[in-house]
Amino acid sequence: MTDPAMWDVATLSAAFGSGSLSPVEVLSAVRARIAAFEPTINALVRHDAATTAALDRESALAAAQSEERWRRGESLGPLDGIPVTVKENLARAGVAMQGGCAGATPVVPVRDSPVVERLREAGAVIVGSTTMPDWGMLSSGVSSLHGITRSPWDPALTTGGSSAGAGAAAVAAYGAIHVGTDIGGSIRLPGTWLGLVAHKPSFGRVPLDAPYLGRVAGPLTRTTADAAVAMSVLARPDDRDWTALPAHEADWSVETASVRGLRVGLWLDAGAGMPCDPAVRAVAESAGRVFESGGAVVEEIQPWLTPQMLADIDLFWRVRSLADLETLTPENRSRVLPFVRRWAEGGARTSGLDVLRAYQSVMAMRAATVAATAAYDLIVSPVAPVAAFPAEWPMPWGEADEGMAHIGFTVPFSMSGQPACSVNAGFLDDGRTVGVQVAGRRFDDVGVLRAVGWFEGVRGLTATPRWPAQDAPQDWVASNRPQVADDC
Repeated sequence: MTDPAMWDVATLSAAFGSGSLSPVEVLSAVRARIAAFEPTINALVRHDAATTAALDRESALAAAQSEERWRRGESLGPLDGIPVTVKENLARAGVAMQGGCAGATPVVPVRDSPVVERLREAGAVIVGSTTMPDWGMLSSGVSSLHGITRSPWDPALTTGGSSAGAGAAAVAAYGAIHVGTDIGGSIRLPGTWLGLVAHKPSFGRVPLDAPYLGRVAGPLTRTTADAAVAMSVLARPDDRDWTALPAHEADWSVETASVRGLRVGLWLDAGAGMPCDPAVRAVAESAGRVFESGGAVVEEIQPWLTPQMLADIDLFWRVRSLADLETLTPENRSRVLPFVRRWAEGGARTSGLDVLRAYQSVMAMRAATVAATAAYDLIVSPVAPVAAFPAEWPMPWGEADEGMAHIGFTVPFSMSGQPACSVNAGFLDDGRTVGVQVAGRRFDDVGVLRAVGWFEGVRGLTATPRWPAQDAPQDWVASNRPQVADDC
């Protein structure tokens, strides 16, 4: 693997330290990949010419400053000089944010978000902001503002969402670390449909400037070690987040992990939502056997999520998005993705009592999830009930309104605040990736990442991605020239 854009953080840091490679050279390699892949996969937010030029100068300066620090032996740590991306809804001072929605009024933040501040303090080089669907309310890369974000594995397929661009950028090697956000599965769903390590941290572990029930930020990477080193930086404190967990020192290393003696619950039936594809379920069952072979005590557990819980959180989110929709002028409202507009308007006749009952149901989901998993160190399950679907579909079933029928495995851990990580565990016969979710006890992000790192090391070649971006960019482009339109 000669292209340094594909290298992991440890390899890049070692090369920077020895002087055999510089951050400036790596940034150049990443930019070459962006130029090759971006016309097809559409992972990065497009800016006007002046903003693009300013941001390019900013990243070039950051790489040059990092190179000088490494030359002097004064690096800021393992992320110094590492190319990264951040999701569009993670504020960068002076960079307009629209939440993936063509109807939203651009907001230009005056200060970086905590995630961006921590990355800059660590010396990371931000190469771009990544795309998302309208207001983050789709599990795909379909956006009224950005068009369609596509999978580097196969541009005909979805990336998942709402951290769509982050996932695509990770596979295409626009750097080693890509930070997304998740409120019901938006980090982990791109994880399973793109073969990535995608870690949803414990609620409050990574400070945010706009905290919300269940909302977290976390890394999408090609390796567990990269996700762990990202967490070591992202989890540093910031007073702006009043929901943040107390600052703590943690050993984020994952290299010597073991699962021997751990109690693992194998969760194969979500209890609500879409039925699980038997081929996807089989991958999770196989992962359970891998954990058992490593000395874990594995037992199948029964579902605790109910159809009413899943319907209630869907209703709660509809009304939340309806509140955003109703602030728009009629003209701007018409620019919102029609699917999202129709979905939000489905909450228009909801009473205040119904909203409160839905909220109470979400709290019941939280309590039920903690209770059902309390006896186990880890829970292993599918991430999604199906594999990747066509890129043009806003949801796994297309244009129909099925609510949130696809997040039965992911949303319980969002609401309970427990850490959960997707890691590739197999491929379908047609080559589509299938991840498993490894969730842990409340606040045990390190334990989850160590278990995922262990699994990554023993899963075997048949479950290990050979990234499509490992090929030379020109070779990938030559074999992926579908006639695609980015209009929604």
